[in-house]
Amino acid sequence: MKVIGFGETVLDIIFKDNQPQKAVPGGSTFNAMISLGRMGVPCIMVTETGDDHVGDMVRDFLIENGIDTEYVYRHKGTKSHLSLAFLDANNDAQYQFYKDHASIAMPQTMPEMEKGDIVIYGSFYCINPKIRDYSRRFLETAHEHGAFLYYDINFRAAHIADIPDTIENIQENMRLASVVRGSSEDFDVLFGAKTCDEAYCIVREYCPYFIYTNASKPIELRTPEVKASFPVKQIETVSTIGAGDNFNAGFCYAVFKEGASSLGGIKKEEELAAFTRFIASGQKFSSVVCQSLENYVPKGFMP
Repeated sequence: MKVIGFGETVLDIIFKDNQPQKAVPGGSTFNAMISLGRMGVPCIMVTETGDDHVGDMVRDFLIENGIDTEYVYRHKGTKSHLSLAFLDANNDAQYQFYKDHASIAMPQTMPEMEKGDIVIYGSFYCINPKIRDYSRRFLETAHEHGAFLYYDINFRAAHIADIPDTIENIQENMRLASVVRGSSEDFDVLFGAKTCDEAYCIVREYCPYFIYTNASKPIELRTPEVKASFPVKQIETVSTIGAGDNFNAGFCYAVFKEGASSLGGIKKEEELAAFTRFIASGQKFSSVVCQSLENYVPKGFMP
């Protein structure tokens, strides 16, 4: 068993009171993969980055944290992407992105995938029309081989203009997923859905298992058999940048440890208990990350 992450890489430059505090390699799926690598999980990252010093930093950081970089594609003569994160009084971030999505490209090769593997994917990267042929083939291959696919929609408001060109890709990604996670912001921006139940009415057409997050409000779970809510522990935060990404990491870490290749193998009467364990693990990862300026769990972290 292994975990394969499909997503973008950026250099996150973090600001507080308009002053830079730290620069760390990042990206939604990337952050989750670093945390999983630090937990000793066999990981492969599928991504692209520029042919520059930032690209070197990203590759070296992956290697340092035990991530296989065979499928990190380096663009000759291109620059890596940057993300500026401005922390407010609550240590929540507002973002400005500097990216050249027009130059994005992927190689034709992809890792071997098999039953029992876990694939984490999300954000604009996996719906970008420029590489949709590759991302579709990648996700369909994982689905056909019986992998567990975890889809974090993570759609930023900055991409509202791209909705007409990407909404079908989002729907297709949900159809291929074993579990869909989305935030209140995702579903408000994309579909005008204001509540978890409104969002699930959309998701269940494609995927039966849905996790809905809404900042510090309770995490909501919906399946055909279960409707449940999980309180979010209130903590002092330093940065919430990696909160959702590490919820994903912790959730998938619990799935990996239990060897659950698909939720189809869980008996209905055990479904709530299993999701309770997976979500609790996600919350542990998320909470520890919110207490530092790093986007991943610290080395030596014990959940």
